[in-house]
This record gives sequence, C-alpha cells and structure tokens, in this order.
Amino acid sequence: MVKCPRCGYENDSSSTYCVNCSYILDASPTGNERKKWNLSTGKKVVLIVGIILIGFILFSFIHDVSKMYNNETLNVVEADSNVQSGSNYPYQINITYNGTWYGRVGDPNYLQEEQGSGNSRVSVNCVSWDRVSANISKGDQSSNLLRVQILRNGVVVAENSTSAPGGHVTVVYN
Repeated sequence: MVKCPRCGYENDSSSTYCVNCSYILDASPTGNERKKWNLSTGKKVVLIVGIILIGFILFSFIHDVSKMYNNETLNVVEADSNVQSGSNYPYQINITYNGTWYGRVGDPNYLQEEQGSGNSRVSVNCVSWDRVSANISKGDQSSNLLRVQILRNGVVVAENSTSAPGGHVTVVYN
C-alpha cells in the first residue's frame, strides 16, 4: 500500500495516481531520492559560456599584469660618455685580444657565430631577461691575453680571460 502525500488515502502499491485526489504517486518524493537540478539545455550552454568568459578574462588580466612593456626593455646605453639610443638588445660582448679569434655568442639556445682579429665589440640579439654566453677561442697559439666581457647597457656584468696558448674563454651571465 502507498499512502498519498496530499490526502493520506491508502492506494494499491501498483497505483500511479491517488484514487481519492488524482495526485501523481510516482512523482512523490520518497526519503531516498535526491533533488536534481533541472536546467534546460539553453541554461547549461549559457552557464558554460559564462565560465569560459570568466576564465578568459582572468587569464587576460594575469597575462597583462605579468608582461613587460617596451619602456622596460628599451635601455639607454652609455659607452665612452656617449649616450646612444635605446635598444631591445641591451647586451654586447667585448673581446680584447691581439690576434685572431673565433667563437659563438648569444642566448645558449641560439648562438651566433663570430670571428675577428684584434679588439671587437659584438652586439648580441638577447633581451634583458635572456641568459647570455660567449665562447671565444684563440685562432693562434699566442700567449697574449684574451679577455671576454659581457656588457649589459654598457656596464661589465661578467668577465673571464686566459693567456694559455690556443686558449679558450667561456663567460655566462644570468
């Protein structure tokens, strides 16, 4: 027997409707059933699109706050008391040697080949947050001093040297 929740009439257990008041007995909640959200498909789509939009707005805000602007990467380089115009690439490699030399300079993942004779200054295509390295070797067996300096905005930030015949110098910054 099933008792009608509306009128209290005792109905057969196979009854779908209350015989007394026509209340739907199958839809009546029992203690074991859980209430479910009854969202239409349109509401579900709007809810999902809303969550995606909120995520996109949060991502855009965090990305905008953490990105560097041009005025933070453009640097004024002072060398020999001359102020030069700004550059997106603030690093230079200064090579001091009385002889021929060759090597690779730049971001360790993207090194550029360089060679020369005598003292040279090489601009490096690295931005201020990149790691910079210089691997320079003597092109002869001279015992002259080979000095390699990494300059950032005209200031020496790393340096190494050798006077060994056929020597090699490695300098890394950042």
